[in-house]
Amino acid sequence: MKALLRKRLINAALAITTAAAGAAATHYAGQDPPEVMLAWELGAHFESGGRHIGTPYVDKIGRGQPWTVCNGVTGPDVVPGRYYTPDDCKRMELSRYRAARKDAARMFTHWGDYNAWVKASILDMLYNVGAPAVEGSTLLARANAGDLAGACEQMQRWVYGTVAGQRTRLPGLVDRRDATRELCAQWGRDGHFSAGLIGEAGR
Repeated sequence: MKALLRKRLINAALAITTAAAGAAATHYAGQDPPEVMLAWELGAHFESGGRHIGTPYVDKIGRGQPWTVCNGVTGPDVVPGRYYTPDDCKRMELSRYRAARKDAARMFTHWGDYNAWVKASILDMLYNVGAPAVEGSTLLARANAGDLAGACEQMQRWVYGTVAGQRTRLPGLVDRRDATRELCAQWGRDGHFSAGLIGEAGR
């Protein structure tokens, strides 16, 4: 994982813990569960790409070339020509992460046993590729068989998109899956620097 993303996630975790403790009014105070907010930070890092995220654009990677806005938001509520404020984007993005969390809790047998980092890595997968794609995957099968380590390793297989009608390995997805695999396999474990960063808020 690149240093910039590592720093972003650490800072987010500290802010989430501070907000949960009621020590200060932060960006995360009164917000969603830690895994949702961490996944949101992770997605923002990979999705924004330096674009003016308030203006819908045509995503040429994938099927149908859907209109996209904010950090990877697609769907019928994305209206070409409309400007979306940062608050609009946050509302739309978080609603999708909440939906992903509901899907994950339904799909992953051991969801309640995972720490916030593992959950965030899975939520990023669901947000990025969609629940139907994960539903019949080896990743899910291994996780539900109790092989979390094997499930984490599966994340690195999801690095292809469609460009000009051709299945293409995308460097951005390689970086993203490397990050989610690391979060899934290492973060929050005893002996890892991230252990305890989220504290009680991570369960």
